Amino acid sequence: MTALVIAEHDNASLKGSTLNTITAAAQAGGDVHVLIAGHNAGGAAEAASKIAGVSKVLLADAAHFADGLAENIADQALAIAGSYSHILAPATAYGKNILPRVAAKLDVGQISEITKVVSADTFERPIYAGNAIATVQSSDSVKVITVRTTGFDAAATGGNAAVETISAVADAGKSAFVSRELAKSDRPELTAAKVIVSGGRGMGSGENFKILEPLADKLGAAMGASRAAVDAGFVPNDWQVGQTGKIVAPQLYIAVGISGAIQHLAGMKDSKTIVAINKDPEAPIFSVADYGIVGDLFEVVPQLVSQLG
Repeated sequence: MTALVIAEHDNASLKGSTLNTITAAAQAGGDVHVLIAGHNAGGAAEAASKIAGVSKVLLADAAHFADGLAENIADQALAIAGSYSHILAPATAYGKNILPRVAAKLDVGQISEITKVVSADTFERPIYAGNAIATVQSSDSVKVITVRTTGFDAAATGGNAAVETISAVADAGKSAFVSRELAKSDRPELTAAKVIVSGGRGMGSGENFKILEPLADKLGAAMGASRAAVDAGFVPNDWQVGQTGKIVAPQLYIAVGISGAIQHLAGMKDSKTIVAINKDPEAPIFSVADYGIVGDLFEVVPQLVSQLG
């Protein structure tokens, strides 16, 4: 058995999600190969070669891979798919765009958002917004899998894999890169942050989110929000944590004015330590919180900040 990981990268380096996916691939058994499809992507290929557990890095370098267009990356994966028992990618927007195309062309069922590898053909994945765990066994000749990155530790460095340059497939010509708008922030990226401070509908307004900024600054935290706060227009939608937002698992998650709807809990309940601040003692968020403070957030948060010094 050999597994192929389709790496998410920016041509110069690997995204953290790729490291979690490599861990999942290694747990499936057999060798792990990493596909770097990019342009001037030698840096990403070199980074992949140094990851422990990786036995080979395949570099397909062409201009039409530069921006990660799903049609082109999927075609490249399909060109080499015959050599692999498993094909994996992170369950990010990148992986979710590519792997369904690969699964459809291979005429196999995709196994989505796995959180545990039971054996080479059996995996666990959350269903019903994380309220139940399904154990899925696949009899397909090739297992096509997206990996929920919060379910696996990041693979360590220390490897020394060979980098093999392979022929790049032709441009599919089905899509073209137009532009990219990146949200600029001095704070850590939400899905990679070790500490997250999130606000909910209880914040009352977008202006009131500024109350959370000193707390986030003290902790070096990213800022997040519930869907209710995003839908109300308090904050941008790229702050959203939850089933329809970003799945996070930081060391510390502080939920402020968040009631804890099931969809929000699905996105953050794997956090190592959860602190909830809410004036409603019956709020569902307290059912998953390690520490709870029942009180007015407009009084509690400034007190927390002052205690942090």
